[in-house]
Amino acid sequence: MAKSTQKAMTNPAEMTSAMMAMNPIATATWLKIMNESAEFLAERLKKDLETQKAMLACKSPADLLKVQSDFYKTAIEHYTKETTRLFEMMSKGATSSIAEATSGHARGYDDVPL
Repeated sequence: MAKSTQKAMTNPAEMTSAMMAMNPIATATWLKIMNESAEFLAERLKKDLETQKAMLACKSPADLLKVQSDFYKTAIEHYTKETTRLFEMMSKGATSSIAEATSGHARGYDDVPL
């Protein structure tokens, strides 16, 4: 079996450059999604740390249960909003990519010679 002589792209900068050359709109959308995800992750880690501190400060099991239930309620709300936001970003990016790829020339049924 012959070995491939092509070098695999492992450098993220090389992969991003290749994607930019193929479809700049999709690449811009991808970068926005990655930035949004990183910001969300940082915010969630901050909230997780605050919850951990609040849990350690609890004096009774009832306090702990309150902190935990509040944490889960807000976490579910945050993850739901973030999922919706990412879905909207992907939808807009896909719509833009399709619009970019579509030809501006349309043919009507009348202009086809018989």
